[in-house]
Amino acid sequence: MISKNQIKFIKGLELKKFRKASEAFVAEGPKLVQDIMPYFQCRMLVATGEWLHAHRQEVVRHNPDTELVEVNEEELRRVSFLKSPQEVLGVFAIPHHDTDLHTCARQRLCLALDDVQDPGNLGTIIRVADWFGIEDIFCSPGTADVYNPKTVQATMGAIARVRIHYLPLVETLKQGELDYPIYGTLLEGKNMYERDLKNKGLIVMGNEGKGLSPEMRALITDSLYIPSFPQDRPTSESLNVAIATAIVCAEFRRRA
Repeated sequence: MISKNQIKFIKGLELKKFRKASEAFVAEGPKLVQDIMPYFQCRMLVATGEWLHAHRQEVVRHNPDTELVEVNEEELRRVSFLKSPQEVLGVFAIPHHDTDLHTCARQRLCLALDDVQDPGNLGTIIRVADWFGIEDIFCSPGTADVYNPKTVQATMGAIARVRIHYLPLVETLKQGELDYPIYGTLLEGKNMYERDLKNKGLIVMGNEGKGLSPEMRALITDSLYIPSFPQDRPTSESLNVAIATAIVCAEFRRRA
């Protein structure tokens, strides 16, 4: 049985300020919980008896100190953020990564997000990064919170393998020696398929409605444009930022 205090704590994790204060976030569903359990400290698991019976040894192996709370389906529904709760909900500790943006961009390909605000888009971008072997994403303060329950679900487990960093993006870039390429997608950019793309540097993706901020635009060294086909045909005004990220990353990796 789950207590009122446990319910209150879990439901509070829907709010960013509470996640920050408690340094914890929620992940739900068997696949997601099992995918991230080896990577994050699991503080609490709220699960049906059937799930706990089948996976108790796995939980103990990865996180022996996890608090296990057995519930029925109605109790699970009371704490879940999903319309259809899925057997298990986990409360995990937020990790702390110490990765320098400039060092990362000099050594390998990294992503930066300039105020991407939709949790679903952020989650999908993290999945894209995971697929294409990009291990670090640097986010401006205005970017959606990666530990928002919606974002965590949208990553489909990729959050375990991609490090997310929040920092004053423009200021950090200005303060460093920019001896690596900074790629940005712009409508006035040059055809991506005709550009020389490196396997090191920073790819910056912008806000859903406004694109890259003027301050960020000034720092872009290589502007890229994803051409439509055929180019003289009327088409959509722009691409969804997550879709654009996938197209850009695919082309960089194709050249590798």
